[in-house]
Amino acid sequence: MEALQRSHPSLIPTLAIIQAGEDDRLLEINKKMSGKVGLNLTQICLPRECTEDEIIEEVLKLNQDPRVHGVYLHLPPVFLTGRVLNTVNPEKDIDGMSDLNVGRLARGDVSQSFTPPTANAVMQLLARNDAPLDGKTVVVVGGEGPLGIALQCLLQRGGMFVHNCHRNSEGLEKQVMRADAVVLLGAERMDIPPTWLRPGASVIHCGSAFLTDECEVDASSSGVGALTAVLRMQNVVQSSSRWAQQQQYRPWILRSLKLQPLSPVPRDIEISRAQTPKAIDQLAQEIGLLQEETEAYGRTKAKVRLSLLDRLREQPDGKYVLVAGITPTPLGEGKSTVTIGLVQALTAHLKLNSFACLRQPSQGPTFGVKGGAAGGGYAQVIPMEEFNLHLTGDIHAISAANNLVAAAIDARMLHEATQTDKALYSRLVPSVNGVRCFSPIQVARLRRLGINETDPSALTPQEVSSFVRLDLDPAKVTWQRVVDTNDRFLRKITVGQANTEKGHMRETQFDIAVASEIMAILALTDGLGDMKTRLGRMVVGSSRSGQPVTAEDLGVSGALAVLMKDAIKPTLMQTLEGTPVFVHAGPFANIAHGNSSVLADKLALKLVGEDGFVVTEAGFGADIGMEKFFNIKCRSSGLRPNVVVLVATVRALKMHGGGPNVSAGSPLPKEYINENLSLVAGGCSTNLKKQIEIAHLFGVPVVVALNVFKTDTQAEIDLVCRIAKESGASDAVPCHHWALGGRGSLDLAQAVKRASNQPNHFQFLYNQETPIVEKIRMIAQKVYGADDIKLSVEAQAKIDYYNQQGYGNLPICMAKTHLSLSHMPELKGVPTGFTLPIRDVRASVGAGFIYPLVGTMSTMPGLPTRPCFYDIDLDPVTEEISGLF
Repeated sequence: MEALQRSHPSLIPTLAIIQAGEDDRLLEINKKMSGKVGLNLTQICLPRECTEDEIIEEVLKLNQDPRVHGVYLHLPPVFLTGRVLNTVNPEKDIDGMSDLNVGRLARGDVSQSFTPPTANAVMQLLARNDAPLDGKTVVVVGGEGPLGIALQCLLQRGGMFVHNCHRNSEGLEKQVMRADAVVLLGAERMDIPPTWLRPGASVIHCGSAFLTDECEVDASSSGVGALTAVLRMQNVVQSSSRWAQQQQYRPWILRSLKLQPLSPVPRDIEISRAQTPKAIDQLAQEIGLLQEETEAYGRTKAKVRLSLLDRLREQPDGKYVLVAGITPTPLGEGKSTVTIGLVQALTAHLKLNSFACLRQPSQGPTFGVKGGAAGGGYAQVIPMEEFNLHLTGDIHAISAANNLVAAAIDARMLHEATQTDKALYSRLVPSVNGVRCFSPIQVARLRRLGINETDPSALTPQEVSSFVRLDLDPAKVTWQRVVDTNDRFLRKITVGQANTEKGHMRETQFDIAVASEIMAILALTDGLGDMKTRLGRMVVGSSRSGQPVTAEDLGVSGALAVLMKDAIKPTLMQTLEGTPVFVHAGPFANIAHGNSSVLADKLALKLVGEDGFVVTEAGFGADIGMEKFFNIKCRSSGLRPNVVVLVATVRALKMHGGGPNVSAGSPLPKEYINENLSLVAGGCSTNLKKQIEIAHLFGVPVVVALNVFKTDTQAEIDLVCRIAKESGASDAVPCHHWALGGRGSLDLAQAVKRASNQPNHFQFLYNQETPIVEKIRMIAQKVYGADDIKLSVEAQAKIDYYNQQGYGNLPICMAKTHLSLSHMPELKGVPTGFTLPIRDVRASVGAGFIYPLVGTMSTMPGLPTRPCFYDIDLDPVTEEISGLF
């Protein structure tokens, strides 16, 4: 106990005793012993006529209580059934009676089992005379059940001969007369006549587990009550010591999955189905997660609880790697694939702990143009169908929470417009069973209004009016509804057309779900309390007097936290080679900040250990996702990346070098299939060089990862790598993970490892105190290369309003096309001589950023002429999904 508290001063082991009836004789022994040792003791006293189910219910509560380190069942033998004994968590089964503990003891695995205190006491009493035990004969009377089995194992392991008998066994007297010791385990008290005993033989009375372990002691017999209590305390201390050991960082023991790449490379979904993923609880155990830290969603994915951060708070973080890219074609350049290939190389081949942190795909692109986002080829997250479709429902939770706010806004405006102050007040603060009181969220609103009353009847008419009337201006409502589908016809809608809404119509719109501020909050929060606070301060519009109205003013913030309580936990999955992946938060760096969550990154950085790597992904090009990663996410998280991996493809470089347009669903022009070094050189000297420069603005080393396609020639590959290094990249390597898995990204893994040890001079692009307009201008000029910005009248008015409300210090999240460094998608390479138009400016106060809309950028994508859903189908017999890629 002293050794335990030297290393864990705040840890006080606790023993819980469940008993039936009020016979406290044994309890008193245990209380006395626990007091001497310094343990806590808690007693659960059930009725003598309790049921097995009532006992099990109490046991399950104790299993879940982290403060309890040992459970002792002080019950009549009739209740000590296998069902009850095996309900006790083996780690808390300090009496060693569960099947698992008895089995471990029988196998000799004493490091993980508990020796039953009574059996241990018998062994210590037998050895008290310092006489050798080897070769002695022991008769055990009444040795049925777990205790008898455990004692027999201990006796035989000590070299003794054991004879098990019943109380009424024929020949019991003869057995006893030949014995060196007799152990009485029966539930009923019995005595051995002294005439049966050979000289020097001892009798040990173990008594009933229910009555009392105490018994009379004379020259030829020994009781085990007090000693059993002491040894039970010892097991509790041992249990708490093991628990404390479990709380420490656990080295990984990861079993990689083998890949056998085929040529030609099959379709992504075929590759995914050909691999058998590990059970998610096995993967969790391999990377050091405790059983209570995961919540399984089927066999291959699980939520990870945030308690892990508290458990490993003293653990140093691993290396932090950001994967970004050059300005992509509409087909995407494979950042997710590179991310997965890199972690497969690091962990499955270089045996370095690594974690990929990916964004959860939106249903919009999955059924629209781009398809899924699980990676591709032999660098995928599996099962890819589950990754791309619903996953654990986080986006649905965001949609539900977002639309609850929207419904609350319109309902509140309607009720305020059609009711008097008195009627509103009586409905908002109703009398329930003759009692009228404010809810906690209403009390918070009263305090913000400067009203300190807690009695609803004590408010003045003026205070009642201030409390019940948000007075939202319908023209200044900024909150939109969302749906996770590309639906262009929802870009502008009219609500309130039914007769029941009494003519309260207004124009509004839908955004795609992942553009919701609630998604941004999920991505940037650092815990449940912080998320609840952020949800409450979301600004949904302005009152007619110009004051911001928040979700907390609407009274909905607590309900939002309830809807989001599970979504806040990152989802654990695995790659094709069995390495771990966190999937959390959403995509769309063009209309949102487009990064995986802070929480996923922080959890992963603790799990990989000081020498491990966390590879996280930012959306689209370095000008969008990476810039927001640094200026928004890094500010929020306090984390600083060690390396930027910049993904490029020959295809995209040819486009930026002057190649023809590329569009989804159309055949690639010949320029992208045949070797063309001049187009490649043109793209490298413009867009690739510019994106490297953008990364260097933030002072972070850059490694260029050339995602190789089968149409790329060696001359093109060599040219890209040479120009990238000349342009300031620490290294540039070709990657073949799509065709070969992690083995095809070994060069990239080595390059990232080297770059992570280089000096890092991280810096933000702007100070938070810089005025909003200047922050927008700095991004436009330094990152995009614009000459200047042009604010619309509406945008300038919004900025003035946000400054007036005290939001001017928030960072900037630009909503801009991802297809060009400028606001014009058709301008490739590095456009110059343009002015960046700012059409509108919004504030995501809960998430913590200002949200300028550039040019014609829409927050609701549309479906193309031939969407991906034409190819997606389900076999009703096998339930297999086809068409995902």
